[in-house]
Amino acid sequence: QAQLVESGGGLVQAGDSLRLACAASGGTWYAMGWFRQAPGKEREFVAVINWSGDSTYYGDSVKGRFIITRDNAENTVYLQMNSLKPEDTAVYYCAAGAGWGARAFSPHFYDYWGQGTQVTVSS
Repeated sequence: QAQLVESGGGLVQAGDSLRLACAASGGTWYAMGWFRQAPGKEREFVAVINWSGDSTYYGDSVKGRFIITRDNAENTVYLQMNSLKPEDTAVYYCAAGAGWGARAFSPHFYDYWGQGTQVTVSS
């Protein structure tokens, strides 16, 4: 059975960095993505990476600050978050999908989701 487990969230100050990890089991997927959801807001696309790691896309609000990588040997995807801002505060979710393309920016594209990890950035 497929399972995604996120880790690495926490409480940090503005300007700090955090590294999230998502350990996958029960399968391998071409596209691995990160989304986030703040209270009262819709789930927002953060980043996605393809199988080989040579194609990545980022949401406009995190571009230049966040970096997504993956280790296929460990079946793990990472999200390095730098220069964090209070508006980055949200629950961050890992997601896995079988295909690729522009639909990877939508949460509806993904087949499996983790339980989420809270990231709180204080000002």
